[in-house]
Amino acid sequence: MIRETALAARAAGATLAARSGAERRALLGALADALGDPATRATIFAANARDLESGRAEAARGDLAPALLKRLGLDAAKLDAVADGLRQLTAMTDLVGQVTLRRSLDDGLTLERVACPLGVLGVVFEARPDALLQIVGLALRSGNAVLLKGGREALGTNRVLTGIVHEVLSAHGLDARLCVLLEDRADVGALFALDDVVDLIVARGSSAFVQHVKESTRIPVMGHAAGVCHMYLHAAADPAMAAALAVDAKTTYPAACNALETLLWDAGAGAALDAAVAALRRAGVELRACPATLARHPELRPATDADFGVEFGALILAVRQVAGLDGALGHIAQHGSRHTEAIVTQDGAAAEMFLRAVDAASVFHNASNRFADGYRYGLGAEVGISTDKLHARGPVGVDGLLTYKWMLRGSGQLTASYGAGGRPFKFRDL
Repeated sequence: MIRETALAARAAGATLAARSGAERRALLGALADALGDPATRATIFAANARDLESGRAEAARGDLAPALLKRLGLDAAKLDAVADGLRQLTAMTDLVGQVTLRRSLDDGLTLERVACPLGVLGVVFEARPDALLQIVGLALRSGNAVLLKGGREALGTNRVLTGIVHEVLSAHGLDARLCVLLEDRADVGALFALDDVVDLIVARGSSAFVQHVKESTRIPVMGHAAGVCHMYLHAAADPAMAAALAVDAKTTYPAACNALETLLWDAGAGAALDAAVAALRRAGVELRACPATLARHPELRPATDADFGVEFGALILAVRQVAGLDGALGHIAQHGSRHTEAIVTQDGAAAEMFLRAVDAASVFHNASNRFADGYRYGLGAEVGISTDKLHARGPVGVDGLLTYKWMLRGSGQLTASYGAGGRPFKFRDL
C-alpha cells in the first residue's frame, strides 16, 4: 500500500508542478487563511492539548525525552508564525521553471538549465507539529509531493493538520495524496525501500537517528541532526553584548537545535565571561565549567569531558576557556556538529578569520545562534537545517527542494559536425 500511495503522490506532484506559480501561491495563501480560522484553531489546540497530556504522562514514566516534550506544544504564537511564513512563501519569486543558465552552443542550438521539483519527498521528524505545516508549505511551493512520518507523540495534532491541508488541496482541485501522513512505524521501513519512487528523505532527529536512516535506505538522505552550537567570547568581546547574546542564544528556546550548548572564552575575555555568567545564572541556566572557568567562578558546577560536544536541549550550558582564536577553532572542529557557530568580538579581523575558518552550515559574528532558522533567513520556512554539505546546507527552503534539467533546442545539428576539423562551438552565454 505504501508503494501505491507513493506512486499516487508522484502523479499528484507532477500535476502540481505543471500548475503556474500563481496557483501554487494561492494554495499557500489558502492554507495560511485556514490556520487563522477560529474554529480550525480550536480544533488544532484541542488535539495538541491531548497530545501534551499524553506526552507529560510518558515523560513522567521516562518514555519520552524532556526535549521532545518541550517541542510538542503548538500554541497561538507558533501557529501565527507558521501562517506568516506561508505568506512569506507566497510573496517569493517562483523558482520552479526558472532558467539559471542559457547558452548558445552554435547558431540555432541553445542550451538551458531549468529548475524543477525533485518529485517525491519522504520526511521523518519528531515532536514538532508546526514542522509539518512548514514542510508541507515548502513542498507545495516547490511543486513536490511529500510523505510525512511524525513522532507518535504528536499523532493527534498531525492528523488534524494533515486534514486541514487535504481540505485546501481538494478545494483547489488537487489530489489530497500530494501530502500523506504515515502513521505506522512499519510504514517507515516500507518508505525507505522505495528508492525507485521517492527522490529524497529528510531525516530530522538525533545524530544517531539520522545515521540510522542513512544506513536503512538507498534513497539520498538530507540530515537535520544534532545542533551542538558554540559561542566564542574573543578577547575583544564587549561584555554587555556578550551577556545579552549568550542569554538569547541559550534561553529563548533551549530545546531548539540552534540553541547554544557551549560557551568558549579567551583568557583576555574575563570581563565578557563575568557578564555572561551573571546574566545566564539570573536566567536560570545551569553552568558546567572547566577548571579555568571554576578558578574565576568557583560557585559553578564542575564540567566533565562528557559535557562538551553535547546537545543538552535544556537550560544547561558547558563553559570552557580556550587558547585564543586557534583554540576556539580547534575545540569547535573537535566537538561541533557543523550546525551554527558564533564569535563575539569588536575585532573585525578576528571575526573574518573565524567566519572563514569554521566549518559549519551557519557562522555568525556578534549575533545569536538562534538566528539560524529558515523563517529568520527570509526563506518562509524550512524542511530542516542540513548539516550535510551536498545539495543543500543550513536552513533548507524552496531552493533546497529543487533540482534542474538541461534543455537543448536545436535545428537538426549533428555531433559529427563538431570537433577536430569540424565546426567550432560558440559557447556564448545569453
